[in-house]
Amino acid sequence: MDKLVIEGGRPLSGSIRIHGAKNAALPIMAASLMCEGQVQLRNVPRLLDIDVMLGILSRLGGVAVQQDDTVILDASGANSSHVPEDLMKQMRSSIFLMGPLLARFGEVCIYQPGGCAIGERKIDLHLRGLAALGAKIEENDHQIWCRAVRLVGNDIHLDFPSVGATENIMMAAALAEGTTVITNAAREPEIQDLQHFLNAMGANIIGAGTDTITIQGVASRTMRV
Repeated sequence: MDKLVIEGGRPLSGSIRIHGAKNAALPIMAASLMCEGQVQLRNVPRLLDIDVMLGILSRLGGVAVQQDDTVILDASGANSSHVPEDLMKQMRSSIFLMGPLLARFGEVCIYQPGGCAIGERKIDLHLRGLAALGAKIEENDHQIWCRAVRLVGNDIHLDFPSVGATENIMMAAALAEGTTVITNAAREPEIQDLQHFLNAMGANIIGAGTDTITIQGVASRTMRV
Protein backbone atom coordinates (compact mmCIF):
# COMPACT_ATOMS: atom_id res chain seq x y z
CA MET A 1 0.00 0.00 0.00
CA ASP A 2 1.48 3.31 -1.11
CA LYS A 3 -1.07 5.67 0.44
CA LEU A 4 -4.26 6.01 2.48
CA VAL A 5 -7.13 8.04 1.07
CA ILE A 6 -9.46 9.46 3.73
CA GLU A 7 -12.72 11.16 2.80
CA GLY A 8 -13.89 13.37 5.66
CA GLY A 9 -17.08 15.21 6.37
CA ARG A 10 -18.88 12.34 8.14
CA PRO A 11 -19.81 12.44 11.83
CA LEU A 12 -18.01 10.00 14.11
CA SER A 13 -19.57 8.14 17.03
CA GLY A 14 -18.96 5.11 19.19
CA SER A 15 -16.78 4.10 22.09
CA ILE A 16 -13.52 2.28 22.64
CA ARG A 17 -11.93 0.83 25.77
CA ILE A 18 -8.40 2.04 26.43
CA HIS A 19 -6.05 -0.60 27.79
CA GLY A 20 -3.67 0.15 30.63
CA ALA A 21 -0.19 1.31 29.74
CA LYS A 22 2.61 -1.23 29.52
CA ASN A 23 5.08 1.44 30.60
CA ALA A 24 3.14 1.88 33.85
CA ALA A 25 2.51 -1.83 34.46
CA LEU A 26 6.10 -3.08 34.13
CA PRO A 27 7.77 -0.98 36.88
CA ILE A 28 4.80 -1.58 39.19
CA MET A 29 5.15 -5.33 38.61
CA ALA A 30 8.84 -5.05 39.49
CA ALA A 31 8.01 -3.01 42.60
CA SER A 32 5.77 -5.84 43.84
CA LEU A 33 9.01 -7.56 44.90
CA MET A 34 9.27 -5.00 47.69
CA CYS A 35 6.06 -5.97 49.47
CA GLU A 36 4.63 -8.94 51.33
CA GLY A 37 1.17 -10.02 50.32
CA GLN A 38 -0.83 -10.37 47.14
CA VAL A 39 -0.98 -7.57 44.58
CA GLN A 40 -3.69 -7.36 41.93
CA LEU A 41 -3.25 -5.07 38.95
CA ARG A 42 -6.25 -4.54 36.70
CA ASN A 43 -6.51 -3.39 33.10
CA VAL A 44 -3.04 -4.75 32.28
CA PRO A 45 -2.49 -5.29 28.54
CA ARG A 46 -1.66 -8.77 27.29
CA LEU A 47 1.71 -8.20 25.67
CA LEU A 48 4.98 -10.10 25.29
CA ASP A 49 6.83 -7.75 27.67
CA ILE A 50 4.21 -8.43 30.36
CA ASP A 51 4.65 -12.18 29.82
CA VAL A 52 8.44 -11.84 30.14
CA MET A 53 8.13 -9.89 33.41
CA LEU A 54 5.72 -12.52 34.75
CA GLY A 55 8.26 -15.18 33.83
CA ILE A 56 11.08 -13.35 35.62
CA LEU A 57 9.04 -12.86 38.79
CA SER A 58 8.08 -16.54 38.76
CA ARG A 59 11.70 -17.63 38.31
CA LEU A 60 12.70 -15.42 41.26
CA GLY A 61 10.34 -17.48 43.43
CA GLY A 62 7.21 -15.38 43.39
CA VAL A 63 3.68 -16.04 42.18
CA ALA A 64 2.97 -14.19 38.96
CA VAL A 65 0.01 -14.95 36.69
CA GLN A 66 -2.29 -13.05 34.35
CA GLN A 67 -6.00 -13.80 34.12
CA ASP A 68 -7.60 -11.85 31.32
CA ASP A 69 -6.60 -8.23 32.08
CA THR A 70 -5.78 -8.84 35.75
CA VAL A 71 -2.25 -9.61 36.95
CA ILE A 72 -1.92 -11.39 40.31
CA LEU A 73 1.44 -11.13 42.07
CA ASP A 74 2.75 -12.39 45.39
CA ALA A 75 6.48 -11.98 45.98
CA SER A 76 6.40 -13.19 49.58
CA GLY A 77 8.24 -16.37 48.58
CA ALA A 78 10.81 -14.72 46.31
CA ASN A 79 14.19 -16.19 47.16
CA SER A 80 16.58 -15.02 44.46
CA SER A 81 18.07 -11.70 43.40
CA HIS A 82 19.66 -13.15 40.26
CA VAL A 83 17.65 -12.12 37.20
CA PRO A 84 17.63 -14.97 34.63
CA GLU A 85 19.82 -14.07 31.67
CA ASP A 86 17.61 -15.70 29.04
CA LEU A 87 14.58 -13.67 30.09
CA MET A 88 16.42 -10.44 30.79
CA LYS A 89 17.81 -10.34 27.27
CA GLN A 90 14.28 -10.49 25.87
CA MET A 91 13.17 -7.19 27.36
CA ARG A 92 14.80 -3.82 27.94
CA SER A 93 12.40 -3.10 30.82
CA SER A 94 13.88 -5.93 32.88
CA ILE A 95 16.31 -3.25 34.11
CA PHE A 96 13.48 -2.08 36.43
CA LEU A 97 14.22 -5.07 38.67
CA MET A 98 17.52 -3.61 39.88
CA GLY A 99 16.09 -1.15 42.39
CA PRO A 100 13.53 -3.41 44.07
CA LEU A 101 15.82 -6.45 44.27
CA LEU A 102 18.67 -4.39 45.70
CA ALA A 103 16.31 -2.85 48.26
CA ARG A 104 14.90 -6.21 49.32
CA PHE A 105 17.90 -8.52 49.25
CA GLY A 106 20.84 -6.14 49.52
CA GLU A 107 22.17 -7.34 46.19
CA VAL A 108 21.12 -7.95 42.62
CA CYS A 109 22.76 -9.61 39.63
CA ILE A 110 21.65 -8.58 36.17
CA TYR A 111 22.84 -8.90 32.60
CA GLN A 112 22.91 -6.37 29.84
CA PRO A 113 19.25 -6.00 28.82
CA GLY A 114 18.97 -7.07 25.23
CA GLY A 115 22.70 -7.84 25.21
CA CYS A 116 23.64 -4.18 24.73
CA ALA A 117 26.60 -2.36 26.23
CA ILE A 118 26.19 0.01 29.17
CA GLY A 119 27.34 3.11 27.33
CA GLU A 120 25.11 2.45 24.34
CA ARG A 121 21.83 2.16 26.28
CA LYS A 122 22.58 4.54 29.15
CA ILE A 123 22.37 1.96 31.93
CA ASP A 124 25.07 4.06 33.56
CA LEU A 125 22.43 6.48 34.89
CA HIS A 126 20.73 3.61 36.71
CA LEU A 127 24.04 2.39 38.14
CA ARG A 128 25.21 5.84 39.19
CA GLY A 129 21.93 6.47 40.95
CA LEU A 130 22.11 3.21 42.90
CA ALA A 131 25.78 3.84 43.69
CA ALA A 132 24.81 7.22 45.15
CA LEU A 133 22.55 5.33 47.56
CA GLY A 134 25.51 3.21 48.70
CA ALA A 135 25.56 0.28 46.27
CA LYS A 136 28.87 -1.17 45.15
CA ILE A 137 28.88 -1.95 41.44
CA GLU A 138 30.95 -4.73 39.90
CA GLU A 139 30.95 -5.69 36.25
CA ASN A 140 32.25 -9.16 35.52
CA ASP A 141 32.22 -10.26 31.90
CA HIS A 142 28.54 -9.82 30.94
CA GLN A 143 27.18 -9.72 34.50
CA ILE A 144 26.58 -6.65 36.66
CA TRP A 145 26.46 -7.06 40.44
CA CYS A 146 25.11 -4.40 42.77
CA ARG A 147 25.58 -4.96 46.51
CA ALA A 148 24.77 -2.84 49.54
CA VAL A 149 24.86 -3.73 53.22
CA ARG A 150 22.50 -0.79 53.62
CA LEU A 151 21.12 1.89 51.35
CA VAL A 152 21.29 5.50 52.52
CA GLY A 153 19.36 8.44 51.07
CA ASN A 154 21.20 11.04 49.02
CA ASP A 155 20.69 13.99 46.70
CA ILE A 156 20.84 12.67 43.13
CA HIS A 157 20.85 14.85 40.02
CA LEU A 158 20.20 13.08 36.72
CA ASP A 159 22.16 14.27 33.70
CA PHE A 160 18.94 13.95 31.73
CA PRO A 161 15.42 12.98 32.88
CA SER A 162 15.59 9.23 32.29
CA VAL A 163 12.31 7.47 33.06
CA GLY A 164 13.94 4.15 33.92
CA ALA A 165 16.67 5.65 36.10
CA THR A 166 14.11 7.79 37.94
CA GLU A 167 11.97 4.72 38.65
CA ASN A 168 14.87 2.51 39.74
CA ILE A 169 16.12 5.17 42.16
CA MET A 170 12.60 5.73 43.52
CA MET A 171 12.17 2.03 44.27
CA ALA A 172 15.56 1.57 45.90
CA ALA A 173 15.28 4.80 47.89
CA ALA A 174 11.85 3.83 49.23
CA LEU A 175 13.56 1.31 51.53
CA ALA A 176 16.75 3.30 52.14
CA GLU A 177 17.65 5.08 55.36
CA GLY A 178 16.96 8.78 55.32
CA THR A 179 15.81 11.10 52.55
CA THR A 180 16.56 10.95 48.84
CA VAL A 181 15.92 13.89 46.52
CA ILE A 182 16.01 13.28 42.76
CA THR A 183 16.42 16.43 40.67
CA ASN A 184 15.94 16.63 36.90
CA ALA A 185 13.67 13.62 37.36
CA ALA A 186 11.48 12.31 34.55
CA ARG A 187 7.89 13.62 34.64
CA GLU A 188 6.00 10.99 32.64
CA PRO A 189 2.60 9.69 33.85
CA GLU A 190 4.09 6.28 34.65
CA ILE A 191 6.30 7.97 37.26
CA GLN A 192 3.15 9.17 39.00
CA ASP A 193 1.59 5.71 38.76
CA LEU A 194 4.66 4.17 40.39
CA GLN A 195 4.59 6.76 43.19
CA HIS A 196 0.91 5.98 43.88
CA PHE A 197 1.64 2.25 44.00
CA LEU A 198 4.66 2.56 46.29
CA ASN A 199 2.82 4.92 48.62
CA ALA A 200 -0.10 2.49 48.76
CA MET A 201 2.39 -0.09 50.08
CA GLY A 202 3.67 2.24 52.77
CA ALA A 203 6.34 4.32 51.04
CA ASN A 204 6.63 8.07 51.55
CA ILE A 205 7.20 9.74 48.17
CA ILE A 206 6.12 13.14 46.85
CA GLY A 207 6.81 15.11 43.70
CA ALA A 208 6.15 12.62 40.89
CA GLY A 209 5.10 14.55 37.81
CA THR A 210 7.58 17.34 38.59
CA ASP A 211 11.32 17.49 38.08
CA THR A 212 12.01 17.03 41.81
CA ILE A 213 10.99 13.85 43.66
CA THR A 214 11.52 13.43 47.39
CA ILE A 215 11.60 9.96 48.94
CA GLN A 216 11.62 9.47 52.69
CA GLY A 217 12.85 5.93 53.24
CA VAL A 218 10.88 3.53 55.42
CA ALA A 219 12.70 1.20 57.79
CA SER A 220 11.88 -2.21 56.35
CA ARG A 221 13.23 -4.63 53.75
CA THR A 222 9.67 -5.11 52.55
CA MET A 223 6.43 -3.17 52.63
CA ARG A 224 2.84 -4.42 52.80
CA VAL A 225 -0.18 -3.92 50.63
